[in-house]
Amino acid sequence: MQLTSLADWNCSIAKTLDVVGEWWTPLILRDAFRGKRRFDEFHESLGMARSVLTARLKKLTDQGILDRTRYNEHPPRYEYRLTEKGRALFPVIAALIQWGDEWAPGPAGPPVVFRHDTCGHITQPMLTCPHCGGEVSAANTHSEPGPGALEEA
Repeated sequence: MQLTSLADWNCSIAKTLDVVGEWWTPLILRDAFRGKRRFDEFHESLGMARSVLTARLKKLTDQGILDRTRYNEHPPRYEYRLTEKGRALFPVIAALIQWGDEWAPGPAGPPVVFRHDTCGHITQPMLTCPHCGGEVSAANTHSEPGPGALEEA
Protein backbone atom coordinates (compact mmCIF):
# COMPACT_ATOMS: atom_id res chain seq x y z
CA MET A 1 0.00 0.00 0.00
CA GLN A 2 1.43 3.36 -1.06
CA LEU A 3 1.09 6.07 1.57
CA THR A 4 0.32 9.67 0.71
CA SER A 5 3.43 11.83 1.00
CA LEU A 6 3.31 14.59 3.58
CA ALA A 7 6.71 16.01 2.59
CA ASP A 8 5.27 19.12 0.94
CA TRP A 9 3.02 20.13 3.82
CA ASN A 10 4.06 23.29 5.68
CA CYS A 11 3.92 21.43 8.99
CA SER A 12 6.84 20.07 11.03
CA ILE A 13 4.79 17.12 12.32
CA ALA A 14 3.71 16.15 8.78
CA LYS A 15 7.30 16.34 7.51
CA THR A 16 8.51 14.16 10.41
CA LEU A 17 5.74 11.61 9.88
CA ASP A 18 6.62 11.46 6.20
CA VAL A 19 10.02 10.09 7.25
CA VAL A 20 9.29 8.06 10.41
CA GLY A 21 5.51 7.65 10.50
CA GLU A 22 5.16 4.17 9.06
CA TRP A 23 4.30 1.93 11.99
CA TRP A 24 7.35 -0.37 11.84
CA THR A 25 9.81 2.53 11.60
CA PRO A 26 9.75 3.62 15.27
CA LEU A 27 10.32 0.00 16.28
CA ILE A 28 13.34 -0.24 13.97
CA LEU A 29 14.64 2.99 15.53
CA ARG A 30 13.97 1.62 19.03
CA ASP A 31 16.11 -1.41 18.17
CA ALA A 32 18.83 0.78 16.65
CA PHE A 33 18.99 2.79 19.89
CA ARG A 34 19.33 -0.53 21.74
CA GLY A 35 22.40 -1.38 19.65
CA LYS A 36 21.00 -3.58 16.91
CA ARG A 37 22.79 -2.98 13.61
CA ARG A 38 22.36 -5.96 11.33
CA PHE A 39 19.39 -6.92 9.18
CA ASP A 40 19.03 -10.31 10.87
CA GLU A 41 19.04 -8.67 14.33
CA PHE A 42 16.21 -6.34 13.32
CA HIS A 43 14.34 -9.21 11.67
CA GLU A 44 14.69 -11.51 14.68
CA SER A 45 13.61 -8.79 17.11
CA LEU A 46 10.63 -7.54 15.12
CA GLY A 47 9.44 -10.63 13.22
CA MET A 48 8.29 -8.49 10.32
CA ALA A 49 8.32 -9.52 6.68
CA ARG A 50 11.80 -9.29 5.20
CA SER A 51 10.51 -7.24 2.27
CA VAL A 52 8.94 -4.69 4.62
CA LEU A 53 12.11 -4.48 6.72
CA THR A 54 14.18 -4.00 3.56
CA ALA A 55 11.90 -1.17 2.41
CA ARG A 56 11.95 0.56 5.83
CA LEU A 57 15.75 0.30 6.14
CA LYS A 58 16.14 1.69 2.62
CA LYS A 59 13.91 4.66 3.43
CA LEU A 60 15.81 5.34 6.67
CA THR A 61 19.15 5.23 4.83
CA ASP A 62 17.82 7.35 1.95
CA GLN A 63 16.65 9.93 4.50
CA GLY A 64 20.04 9.98 6.26
CA ILE A 65 18.67 8.51 9.52
CA LEU A 66 20.73 5.32 9.25
CA ASP A 67 24.09 4.79 7.60
CA ARG A 68 24.48 1.51 5.67
CA THR A 69 27.98 0.02 5.78
CA ARG A 70 29.14 -3.29 4.32
CA TYR A 71 30.71 -5.57 6.91
CA ASN A 72 31.00 -8.74 4.76
CA GLU A 73 31.92 -9.07 1.09
CA HIS A 74 30.82 -12.64 0.25
CA PRO A 75 27.93 -12.76 0.69
CA PRO A 76 27.39 -9.00 0.92
CA ARG A 77 26.11 -8.04 4.38
CA TYR A 78 25.46 -4.60 5.82
CA GLU A 79 25.21 -2.85 9.16
CA TYR A 80 22.85 0.02 9.83
CA ARG A 81 24.05 2.65 12.28
CA LEU A 82 22.25 5.73 13.50
CA THR A 83 23.60 8.96 12.03
CA GLU A 84 23.56 12.27 13.87
CA LYS A 85 20.18 12.92 12.26
CA GLY A 86 19.00 9.52 13.50
CA ARG A 87 20.31 10.03 17.05
CA ALA A 88 18.37 13.30 17.13
CA LEU A 89 15.20 11.17 17.09
CA PHE A 90 15.97 9.82 20.59
CA PRO A 91 13.57 12.24 22.33
CA VAL A 92 10.78 11.14 19.98
CA ILE A 93 11.33 7.43 20.68
CA ALA A 94 11.76 8.11 24.41
CA ALA A 95 8.49 10.07 24.47
CA LEU A 96 6.64 7.21 22.75
CA ILE A 97 8.05 4.76 25.31
CA GLN A 98 7.12 7.06 28.20
CA TRP A 99 3.59 7.58 26.85
CA GLY A 100 3.12 3.82 26.44
CA ASP A 101 4.33 3.18 29.99
CA GLU A 102 1.85 5.72 31.35
CA TRP A 103 -1.23 5.16 29.18
CA ALA A 104 -0.91 1.59 27.89
CA PRO A 105 0.99 -0.19 30.68
CA GLY A 106 1.64 -3.90 30.88
CA PRO A 107 0.58 -5.72 34.06
CA ALA A 108 4.18 -6.17 35.23
CA GLY A 109 5.21 -2.56 34.62
CA PRO A 110 7.44 -1.00 31.98
CA PRO A 111 9.39 -3.46 29.84
CA VAL A 112 12.29 -0.99 29.61
CA VAL A 113 13.57 1.79 31.86
CA PHE A 114 16.11 4.53 31.14
CA ARG A 115 19.19 4.64 33.36
CA HIS A 116 21.09 7.93 33.24
CA ASP A 117 24.75 7.06 32.60
CA THR A 118 25.99 10.21 34.35
CA CYS A 119 24.38 9.64 37.77
CA GLY A 120 23.33 5.99 37.53
CA HIS A 121 19.70 6.60 38.47
CA ILE A 122 16.63 5.40 36.60
CA THR A 123 15.14 8.44 34.92
CA GLN A 124 12.33 9.60 32.70
CA PRO A 125 13.22 11.98 29.89
CA MET A 126 11.53 15.35 30.07
CA LEU A 127 11.49 18.47 27.95
CA THR A 128 13.33 21.41 29.46
CA CYS A 129 13.73 24.99 28.34
CA PRO A 130 17.32 25.67 27.22
CA HIS A 131 17.03 29.24 28.54
CA CYS A 132 15.70 28.81 32.09
CA GLY A 133 16.03 25.04 32.64
CA GLY A 134 12.35 24.72 33.59
CA GLU A 135 10.15 21.85 32.47
CA VAL A 136 8.27 22.41 29.20
CA SER A 137 4.72 21.01 29.09
CA ALA A 138 1.38 21.62 27.39
CA ALA A 139 0.30 23.49 30.53
CA ASN A 140 3.05 26.13 30.30
CA THR A 141 3.74 26.39 26.56
CA HIS A 142 1.88 27.65 23.51
CA SER A 143 2.62 27.69 19.82
CA GLU A 144 2.63 30.72 17.56
CA PRO A 145 3.56 31.37 13.93
CA GLY A 146 7.27 31.04 13.24
CA PRO A 147 9.43 32.45 10.46
CA GLY A 148 8.34 29.67 8.08
CA ALA A 149 4.60 30.20 8.60
CA LEU A 150 2.54 30.92 5.54
CA GLU A 151 0.69 34.21 5.52
CA GLU A 152 -3.07 33.81 5.72
CA ALA A 153 -4.96 34.65 2.54
